[in-house]
Amino acid sequence: MSPSISNQITQMLLDMLDRDGTTEIRRNDLAQSLGCVPSQINYVISSRFTPERGYIVESRRGGGGYVKITRVSLDFPTAIMHAVNSVGSEIDPLAARSCIMNLLSRGVIEQNGARLIAAAVDENALRPVPYEYRDTVRASILKQMLLAYSQNRKG
Repeated sequence: MSPSISNQITQMLLDMLDRDGTTEIRRNDLAQSLGCVPSQINYVISSRFTPERGYIVESRRGGGGYVKITRVSLDFPTAIMHAVNSVGSEIDPLAARSCIMNLLSRGVIEQNGARLIAAAVDENALRPVPYEYRDTVRASILKQMLLAYSQNRKG
């Protein structure tokens, strides 16, 4: 899939969400307006509008394939705990960065905190760790840093 069509779909959906944090679309209508196939809409929604990135997606079969996307608004402690719980026992570098960027863009963590956390879970920082254990170690570090960030902000 062309990165530009994915970006166009993403931007259109984000613009629709900016109004009130929720939007309901028909995949076929959006695909037709952008000159792509509905599966491209599905791909963008499933890869860029995930719970880890702060979205809830509800899909209705029938009636033309309606999809409802809602941006979740969480207070600070809930947002941190949601992020910690979404990490799981392993996380790859891309998913870790996505989690950090989501928290940053939603104002949950600040730029300096995001940089520090990203550096701690970066592939370079984990180079001494055997490759097969890096995602497990990365998940553990990410969760601990988010919890520490949360504690630091409280006190």
